[in-house]
Amino acid sequence: MAKKIYVLDTSVYLTDYNSVFSYGNNDIYVPLVVLEELDQNKKRPNGVGANARGIIRALDALREKGNFQKGVRIQKGRGLIFTKAPDLSELPAGYDPSIADHQIIATALTLQREFTTRKVILVSNDINLRIKCDAIGLSAEGYKTENVIQQRSELYGGFTKLLVDDQVIDRFYSGEDIQLFNVTEGSPELYPNQFVMLVSSSNEKKTAITRFIDENTPFKKIPQHKESDGWGIAPKNKEQNFALELLLDTAVPVVSLIGKAGSGKTLCAIAAGLQQIMGPEAQYNRLIVSRPVQPMGKDLGYLPGTMEEKMAPWLAPIQDNLRFLFGDDNLMLESYREKGIIEVEALTYIRGRSIQNAYIIIDECQNLTRHEIKTILTRVGEGTKIVLTGDIEQIDNVNIDETTNGLTYAIEKLKFYDITGHITFIKGERSKVATLSAQTL
Repeated sequence: MAKKIYVLDTSVYLTDYNSVFSYGNNDIYVPLVVLEELDQNKKRPNGVGANARGIIRALDALREKGNFQKGVRIQKGRGLIFTKAPDLSELPAGYDPSIADHQIIATALTLQREFTTRKVILVSNDINLRIKCDAIGLSAEGYKTENVIQQRSELYGGFTKLLVDDQVIDRFYSGEDIQLFNVTEGSPELYPNQFVMLVSSSNEKKTAITRFIDENTPFKKIPQHKESDGWGIAPKNKEQNFALELLLDTAVPVVSLIGKAGSGKTLCAIAAGLQQIMGPEAQYNRLIVSRPVQPMGKDLGYLPGTMEEKMAPWLAPIQDNLRFLFGDDNLMLESYREKGIIEVEALTYIRGRSIQNAYIIIDECQNLTRHEIKTILTRVGEGTKIVLTGDIEQIDNVNIDETTNGLTYAIEKLKFYDITGHITFIKGERSKVATLSAQTL
């Protein structure tokens, strides 16, 4: 079978600079306009910029091994990589040749004309670009190497149901240890710290809520958490109760929470954090809350003032939650901030840090790439707990989607380990307006 030819557009490189190593023995062509777009993005102070710089360095290293016009071997056992100028006359009528995406399409069409016996595939994370390719008969696909799931419904939710004999539930409530071998054969696979509803096989209304640890440990009973457990916040539904169970457990240092707007994921995370840095049995020395700088809609550009003044609009939602939890006592909140017990800061400055004995909350993680999530998690030092929150239905980063964002990647990759836990919030609790809007708009 003839080797395929892949044309990777800029969005692929900006998502994963190692993407050139993902296509086996097939050849890769880099359109010249992609090199220009990478150069334009290399100074960005985020994961996009890091990926742009990463692929530029990788291409420079390959350049020293040969000539891109003739082709350079990517690695032993892998294909060749070329640069390619487009023949803009290949573009169909209506495709403006001054648009970068159209130049990438023209490059692929040029290759398709030159290599009639080989399949040319344009790879892009831009859905509209793939639609344009399909409209003119050019093969196109998304960058799949990063997809830990194929669609949103496959994402691990942290909760499941198990059918058991009626007597098992009676024994559970009587205080007897119930383990995995007590359940019915053919049950779904369970993961560490997954919440489980045991359901009677003879009466579906007879249930028990538990938490799975491992096959050798009895199912753990889940208490109903109260206001005293979460800085005055009592859970309003079972998912919030599950979240507090994970957030208050120091044996689970990595917790992820996802849910629609108004479901309470950020509020629960901050409340549990305050409880554990200032409660009667403090577990951590400080609370660090941050979020990525990712605008919704058109960016306003650079803001004037000090770093604190520049970050104020981005960190306002976190400040809102803190003020809600502190009530009218703003002086106490400011006092804790001045002492460094509560830090609200930009995510941009986390690189290079090693954070010990802290409770970290990273909000809006759905806008982070896999590379950025990895950078954040590798900052966690001894005695530190980190909570990742977000809503994968509200992604403002144009280079990622519901299946390729860093939060989805972290949830799926970490669900097998006993030091991590996850729960998906289902119900909105902010207000009737917020819940209706999240469900219907």
